[in-house]
Amino acid sequence: MLRQAKRAGSLLSRSYRSCIIAPITLPNPKRMATTTQPNPDALASEIAAQSTLLNDLRKQQADPALVEEAKKKLGDLKKSLALLQNANAGASGAKEGKKKERILLKTPKGTRDYGPGEMFCREHIERIVKECFTTYGGSQLDTPVFERKEILAGKYGEDAKLIFDLMDQGGEQLALRYDHTVPLARYLAMSGAITTQNKLWQVGKVYRRDNPVMSKGRMREFSQADFDIAGVWDTMIPDAEIVSLVCTILSRLDVGEFIIKINHRKILDGIFEVCGVPAEKIRPISSAVDKLDKMAWADVKKEMTEEKGLDPAAADKIGEYVKHKGGPELLDLLRADAALMANANAKTGIEEMGLLFTYLNAYRVTDKLSFDLSLARGLDYYTGIIYEAIVEASAPPGFKSANAFASSSATPPVSNATPPEPQQPKKKPAKKAAVAGADEEEEIDESQVGVGSIAAGGRYDNLVGMFTAAAAGEGKKAPGLPCVGVSIGLDRIFALVWPKWVERGMRSKETMAYVMAAGDGLLAERVELVRELREAGIKTDFLFKAKPKLPAQFAAGEKDEVPFAIILGGDELKQGLVTVKEQKWEFVDGKKVKVESTDKGTKVQRSELIQWIKNTPTFKDWSSGKLIA
Repeated sequence: MLRQAKRAGSLLSRSYRSCIIAPITLPNPKRMATTTQPNPDALASEIAAQSTLLNDLRKQQADPALVEEAKKKLGDLKKSLALLQNANAGASGAKEGKKKERILLKTPKGTRDYGPGEMFCREHIERIVKECFTTYGGSQLDTPVFERKEILAGKYGEDAKLIFDLMDQGGEQLALRYDHTVPLARYLAMSGAITTQNKLWQVGKVYRRDNPVMSKGRMREFSQADFDIAGVWDTMIPDAEIVSLVCTILSRLDVGEFIIKINHRKILDGIFEVCGVPAEKIRPISSAVDKLDKMAWADVKKEMTEEKGLDPAAADKIGEYVKHKGGPELLDLLRADAALMANANAKTGIEEMGLLFTYLNAYRVTDKLSFDLSLARGLDYYTGIIYEAIVEASAPPGFKSANAFASSSATPPVSNATPPEPQQPKKKPAKKAAVAGADEEEEIDESQVGVGSIAAGGRYDNLVGMFTAAAAGEGKKAPGLPCVGVSIGLDRIFALVWPKWVERGMRSKETMAYVMAAGDGLLAERVELVRELREAGIKTDFLFKAKPKLPAQFAAGEKDEVPFAIILGGDELKQGLVTVKEQKWEFVDGKKVKVESTDKGTKVQRSELIQWIKNTPTFKDWSSGKLIA
């Protein structure tokens, strides 16, 4: 036994020695400073070039192996840059001792800044939305950007994981608001749910911890504009009012052709019940069906059966229903279904949809509607009509089978085969120990992502009552308040409007007049005229110099694309005159440039200047944002 033990020990020792790894020589920061090493600027240039190459390969739909190789090289370059920056920072720290750390100048993931030109466009969009809200009789509301966490919990179904939680704030568990609907319901509940027949609107930021696609307006911080009607009204009249409002807003905004998909939660729930979906699975199955606008039926069916445990036979029955879309004629098809009409939920929903189409016909918006049985809306609080507005860019590029812009009829064919689909954005890989500053998440191919719906909403009759009941305590009767509303995605609309805004050479600022002086500075006279113009409602500016040169003043006015240059001269002022030179811009080789003119301007009586400007076509068309006629 002793000899065997010694022999085993000898073998173990030899085995251990054979596994010893040679020591790794780490780079010496002092030697790095004297030897040739990669330049951070050069690496940054390589990263930019590689990013361009990767995007080009994606656009050209190149071999996936080439795309993957380019993506890997881009990741390696980024990691190399991060390592180099860390090494340089370490070497610097060793020399200089403790030093204040450098900050990374960037916005948080899923957020962005908007420059003056972009904000002018955004304000134009928001102004139109607010005008429509007030035209339809709405009153403005504002709620906190964060709520008590228990207010938001249990309202968003599978999307609850997207709520931004905040750290404990003095004993309160808080979270950033996910939408405006739940805060509105909380507000109405705090008012005792006695606010009857009220129209309320709110515009502000909301937050979702989603995977962002910035170029399509899909972000973690974004702006929504909500309009809601609360109270007990006659059936479907406020619902029709909301749909009409959405059509009015989108028709005024330059989003292109749009369609509003509509459905009814009670019809959908009735379909699920008739098809044999257990009550506890109705909401999860509804969430799966809601993905038909971006996934093939085969993939949705797979989610329902394999992930959510639905009987495949029940899934096939659902597929036969949710393939239908069309107009009011689809109601006749549903009324002819005896099994569906025997279901209380489905029957109520079909009758209410009939009323809705009658009212929408009076609003003259039925040509913008698509009655789509696949529309589900994943949020848990909807109880009646649901709708969402889409444009051609809503679906992923090349994916038309679930898009309302594809051919629609009451009886379209359905296939269980998966049609060709664009490459979908990959999910984030599990995080590993990463180098500080290096990207930890796989990049999304934004060219293969759609904008999604640009407005959506529906009826939620129980949400306010849910809050009043929870506040009243168990066993106590609590009032409810039925509501219907819509949320408009301002960032998604901006993503559609901004490229057109740039192409058309729209303005980037409100300033209409720029007051200048020829010769002596005439500062007091300039300030006095600026004040008069501003008081008359004409947005005016001037150069903050006592004796500015005329070319410098023109350059400042041209930079702000100001259409009226008002020039003061000593001799002209004595005669009660000013010179007005109207400036125009045009496109040359795709660039916006000022039209060069030999016109010396128009002499205008100073006392008549304000009315002269207001009579011009430029002033009358100013609110449109146009700069180039």
